[in-house]
Amino acid sequence: MLSVEEARDRILATVRPTEAEAVGLEQAAGRVPVSFEVLAAVDVPPFANSAMDGFALRAADAPGELRLIGEVAAGSRLLPRVTQGEAVRIATGAPLPPGADTVVAIEDAGEMGEGRVRVPAVAAGTHVRPAGGDTRAGDRVALPAEPLAPASIAVLASLGLGEVSVRRRPVVAILSSGDELAAPGTSLEPGQIHDANSAALAAAVVEGGGEPWLLPRAPDDPAVIERVVAQGAADADLLLASGGMSVGRHDHVRGVIERLGALDFWRIRVQPGKPLAFGSVAGRPVIGLPGNPVSALVTFELFGRPLLRAMLGLPGDGRLHLSACLEEHLRKDPARPAYLRVTVRRGPDGWLARGAGGQGSAQLRGLAAANALLIVPEGEPAGEAGRTYDALVTGSLA
Repeated sequence: MLSVEEARDRILATVRPTEAEAVGLEQAAGRVPVSFEVLAAVDVPPFANSAMDGFALRAADAPGELRLIGEVAAGSRLLPRVTQGEAVRIATGAPLPPGADTVVAIEDAGEMGEGRVRVPAVAAGTHVRPAGGDTRAGDRVALPAEPLAPASIAVLASLGLGEVSVRRRPVVAILSSGDELAAPGTSLEPGQIHDANSAALAAAVVEGGGEPWLLPRAPDDPAVIERVVAQGAADADLLLASGGMSVGRHDHVRGVIERLGALDFWRIRVQPGKPLAFGSVAGRPVIGLPGNPVSALVTFELFGRPLLRAMLGLPGDGRLHLSACLEEHLRKDPARPAYLRVTVRRGPDGWLARGAGGQGSAQLRGLAAANALLIVPEGEPAGEAGRTYDALVTGSLA
């Protein structure tokens, strides 16, 4: 069986980034730019302006009593020239008038009446935002290598860009199979369970930057599964199939992948999630996830999320990784590395981890309560209290 790292490397080696499309900045939040570097065409700000409401003047004339010769508002185009002994009332963001080199805040000045103002001593450049103080025309502006956040969109807007070239969101077809599955919101017949994987994986795909497409739920019928898999592979960038990956008489999905395409590998050394498969159908990557919902979500975190990010041109898994000291004994399979569901919190001397609930592959409440996966290596029968382990943070830290 492959290790997690070997399996992930083989999956990522197949990645083809999605093509580019242009979107307006108002639709760009969360999208991934094709390039994380932008060449500035203009200075930001494009002109020297006031950082305060106050009075624009020459620093050489302060302290003293000055004559007010006009007012400059934000957006003003006609600017009075400031000469010796003069000042101009100015608003925040308004262009600095010619001749002035500093601004005295309104609360630091005293109007004398009859168009005069008294100002204290002030250094040249005070409360002045110089032209190009943030960015110079010709600068190469680097953006964080992550989906566009509000601040990055503000940078693009300040540079005068109305749209940005981004990667198309990968379309991810999601198949859940099994005679026992019933749609959430419906009544259960004897022997049925509600299908948790379809909705959960759709949410995980959205969080990872993709566009989910729920395929029709399939019974344990090879012919039906084959039709649905072929449909998903024809029209999606990636197919996720949950269930049917093991060796039981009713596990058909893995065989369908082999018949329609090629299977690269099956089974990996990991807990939970050993019966994971990866291959291709019609040239499209297919990840076969375990049917147990915890295993499906954990293995998507380890393999599906990095694959989606690579399709978008993003590095790694986009998660915080840290070291945490385990506060209690948590058992595991010694033959495989385990990704234990834990809650991580800050302690007086560093990060602390505690089990978030049941560690079984069908126990969803513990996964929902967890904010991290604690990685206990293979060869160890348990996570030991007092030892420090690597943790992959999947939720908010308190």
